[in-house]
Amino acid sequence: MEESRAGSSSSSSSPSGYALGPPWLFRGRALYQLHLVKAEIVRAFIPKEFKLVEAFGYTLGGLFLAHYDESPAGVFDELVVLAGIVWNPPTSCAWASRVLVNSHEACRHGRKEIGLPSHVAIFSKKNRKALEQPLNKSQISSIHPKLEDDKEIQVHEMEDTSQISICNISLPIAGYSWMGPKIKISLPSFSGQTVYNPNLLKYSCQVECRVRAVEAAKISRLMIAKATITEPENSFDNFKAKEKKYGDRLATEDVGRDQSIEVLLSKPVMALEFNFLKMQVEAPIIIHSESRT
Repeated sequence: MEESRAGSSSSSSSPSGYALGPPWLFRGRALYQLHLVKAEIVRAFIPKEFKLVEAFGYTLGGLFLAHYDESPAGVFDELVVLAGIVWNPPTSCAWASRVLVNSHEACRHGRKEIGLPSHVAIFSKKNRKALEQPLNKSQISSIHPKLEDDKEIQVHEMEDTSQISICNISLPIAGYSWMGPKIKISLPSFSGQTVYNPNLLKYSCQVECRVRAVEAAKISRLMIAKATITEPENSFDNFKAKEKKYGDRLATEDVGRDQSIEVLLSKPVMALEFNFLKMQVEAPIIIHSESRT
């Protein structure tokens, strides 16, 4: 299986484009998918300053799956797990429980500057029609370069030298007969209160793209393949048991990862495809400063 390996995109690029300062510009394509998520899964992620927006025991979470052809970190892939919607009068914003990127540079920036729970990951991509045939480089693709093809994207998170399976994403067949209207939207988000950035932050993404409704991607737990895991005999649950032995920090991290997977496995209610995406990320502002001892 061909893999889009962590850090490969940034290693060949010039010094960080993030150093030029905000706003940071990203161009590519993305899938924005909303799920009905059980509120009890999400509450552990939400800071005490916020109230979860929920009804009948559910909130709106989901995912933002993107491939960037241009960015301050070069070419890379990103999977943002959106745990739910939080309310902080007079606005409500999305809260991300986990961000997976195959760029060390993008991971560092997300953690320190944006306050995101970013982690380095491997995105392995293949054409589902060719699963029983050997893969060649022409079959390895970005998210939607040829929408007539079914795509499988397997996501593995890196933990030290181990690869931990997160999910398998099956993208549906879609045609290019209609790309949808051009839109401009603002996607506000809260972030922070992490070990890398203890402050509570708010930032916004100014998005221009062509958007259309599409069939929702199918998310499943990933069956671990020997070719993509350091210790092939270990399943997701075995990794979970193993990490708990390493202390409270990894045990807590493991719980957060497991709950983020539950968000991904929740019932989808809407999916939007963003083509010709131009996303401008504004510098975050501190809404609550927390000093660290």
